[in-house]
Amino acid sequence: MSITTDEIRETVARYLERYPDEAKHLAPLTRALERGDVDLTSRKTFDGGHVTAGAVVVNDVRRLLLIQHKTLGRWLLPGGHLEAEDNGLMLAALRELEEETGISWHGTVSPPGQDVTPIDIDVHLIPANPTKAEPEHWHADIRWAFWMEDPKVVLQAEEVEGYAWRTFGDAPTPKLAAKLPNL
Repeated sequence: MSITTDEIRETVARYLERYPDEAKHLAPLTRALERGDVDLTSRKTFDGGHVTAGAVVVNDVRRLLLIQHKTLGRWLLPGGHLEAEDNGLMLAALRELEEETGISWHGTVSPPGQDVTPIDIDVHLIPANPTKAEPEHWHADIRWAFWMEDPKVVLQAEEVEGYAWRTFGDAPTPKLAAKLPNL
């Protein structure tokens, strides 16, 4: 079973019930869902962008895990593109977490309510990448929260240059930073 448009639509609806003031920010994603003619799960969909999955990992001393992404040269949350074998959006986030950091999903716990509704959805532009023949496009990064006790990090050297446990204020966006103290 792979991720469906219906799963994305239902997840976005639950998210907007919890965070209705973010409707304008999610407009590119909701417009694409309304159109219904775009495969938002495919990393090759550039007209309308596509969905990605991210992991918001908080350790036992309330620090946030960030990784230094090689291609973009920025500190980001672990995450990435959906794969055909992913059986759900949250499971895609856990797969990406393990691929990029070596942290197994076995030690993760979702905060109450975060196992059904993501903590954040961020729609942002990805710059064109001529080496991959990819035009500028947007990603709708559906981010799931996870608690972990003292996870051991082993980086995926192909995509990640480093990692750090940071304060919530260092989250990639102010709206995510504002949500983290409530976990």
